Amino acid sequence: MTTNIHVTALDGIVNVNSLFTFAVFIGLTWNPTDPNGSDRPLISDPKCAPTRQIVENLISFHVYSFSSFLFSSIIALALKQALRISKTHYFNTELTFLVKINKNLLRIGMLISAVGSVSGCGFLMLALINVVQVKLGTLACGSSYAFSAVVPLVIFVPAGLFIYSCLVLYAFTR
Repeated sequence: MTTNIHVTALDGIVNVNSLFTFAVFIGLTWNPTDPNGSDRPLISDPKCAPTRQIVENLISFHVYSFSSFLFSSIIALALKQALRISKTHYFNTELTFLVKINKNLLRIGMLISAVGSVSGCGFLMLALINVVQVKLGTLACGSSYAFSAVVPLVIFVPAGLFIYSCLVLYAFTR
């Protein structure tokens, strides 16, 4: 039963990471500096235009997020494969499945996968903050639209990551 719970948890990690990886990949195709694009920024004051550093950070954080989610998914898939391989060994004549799993290695692998997911979410949040700055103006400029878009992001994402981290650590100790 424990193995089924672990496989279900790993499936969840892979599924969520796949959605986020796809979203980040789509985000990487957007060119914020395209002057002919139909998605022009909504900035009227040239002083509030994003700097080159903000645009570079946008791309960097997307790449960091993409690699973190990919890393986490690969670790989770490797753990799932290890569980499946260990299930194929028959130890008696009744073909009963007896699985020997090093629970410490499984826990550490799941913890590493969770760290990858958490860091991917953190980098994705930073990328989204930079998207807001590119589209609505820099936060240093004091745009109320930019702040109203960033404040919920900065509150809800860390809160969700904190809850997720607490649950992962709780599961790690059991």
